[in-house]
Amino acid sequence: MTDTTSPTPERRGGTLIGNRAAARLDRLPPSRWHRRITLVVGIGAFFDLYEIFLGGVLAAVLADRWHLGHTGKSWVIAAGFLGMFVGANALSVLADRLGRRRMFLVNLGAYSVFSLAAAFAPDLPWLLALRFLAGLGLGAELVLVDTYLAEFLPRAVRGRYIASAYTLGFLGVPVAALLGARLVADHRLFGIDGWRWLLVAGALGAAFIQLMRRQLPESPRWLTVHGRHEEAERIVAGLEERVGRETGGSLPSVPEAETVPQRRVPLVAMFRGDLRRRTLMWWIFQILQTVGYYGFGSLAPVVLTAKGHTVTESLLYAALSFCGYPLGSALSVPLIDRIERRTLIIAAALAIAGCGLAFGFADATWAIIAFGFLLTVASNVFSNAFHVYQTEIFPTGLRSSAIGIAYSLSRLTSVVLPFVALPVLTRLGPAAVFTGSAVLMLLLCANVAVLGPRSTGRSLERI
Repeated sequence: MTDTTSPTPERRGGTLIGNRAAARLDRLPPSRWHRRITLVVGIGAFFDLYEIFLGGVLAAVLADRWHLGHTGKSWVIAAGFLGMFVGANALSVLADRLGRRRMFLVNLGAYSVFSLAAAFAPDLPWLLALRFLAGLGLGAELVLVDTYLAEFLPRAVRGRYIASAYTLGFLGVPVAALLGARLVADHRLFGIDGWRWLLVAGALGAAFIQLMRRQLPESPRWLTVHGRHEEAERIVAGLEERVGRETGGSLPSVPEAETVPQRRVPLVAMFRGDLRRRTLMWWIFQILQTVGYYGFGSLAPVVLTAKGHTVTESLLYAALSFCGYPLGSALSVPLIDRIERRTLIIAAALAIAGCGLAFGFADATWAIIAFGFLLTVASNVFSNAFHVYQTEIFPTGLRSSAIGIAYSLSRLTSVVLPFVALPVLTRLGPAAVFTGSAVLMLLLCANVAVLGPRSTGRSLERI
């Protein structure tokens, strides 16, 4: 096996050590270990996505039971997103300061506790407060998924492995709708309202995944930025030895590493030099993508009831449409490392706009399900491409913070969205809602085309 622990020159300074460690990670062949961390991290994403789309399910179910008007339904959807907005800002910044692994354990633990408590909420105010706190814990989950996997996975497979993790995660979307339809139909299980079991399921599942994540190592890239070179060396050397055993051959030689500074980066650096352009581009992107992407998933059950379907029918039709989420995510796996990320984002966004318009104008049941399904397929090609892309355009010392702060804007937009969309839905109908969404997706495409850098196939340090 190739010698991976040569003394100098990489030990002469933090920059060389950090770049050498990154080059050693990037040149590793894909192995069972890489697939295992992708699985463990990806299953955790399941609960974030389950929670995101659960808001629309709960709003549709509780509208009649608790006699909710537009404002009440809007708050049921918005409460979790408001918590995610706060959590995405706080926990993502802490992940750059205290470590990716530590925040992984904090966020799922908090979500599990408060989601379980929300299952026993006696009334709307209690439910909203506990949904906010559960969202607070879960706010940085997808940010951490993106950051952690990007910093471990070899650059040749970074895109498709992260897309595979999200394929697992997006199974949570149809599961939320199918469970909702089933439990609403049964009304009560063991004497407890069916909708409460949706919250219990999320809480217990997240607690189990948190136990699995305790075995994950810290990111060597993060460790080198914080001067913890010996710890980073132990993790990288151990990983090289393990991958060598699993692949049964010599590891590729370590390429010459580019000298890129490996250091802590202050938050204000987001607004300096080339990073200022990237930050502006990504803030605009996150605000716009929320309407086209999360807008459909969180509002679909409510839109379908506005089209005249019963709550049970709406949840069933939404569940069938939501099956496109994991399928679209799987479709992105062979595409994401072959097509430039920026190009794939734009193409998928155009498909979202077109399918959303067709869904909004559709009246026939088959058309509603078909265009909803195609929209969700396009949505997850789009989603996986942008989740990989955002990990590549910011440096290690700032990666979690920059992604998290930008991502929090999508959560804040999700808070406002139901208060705008539901009145428009009532007064002007579904067609108007999805026409507005299509216009915003076109603006998103222009933003990425003009301001977005290329990234596919490049090392994180070079980008």
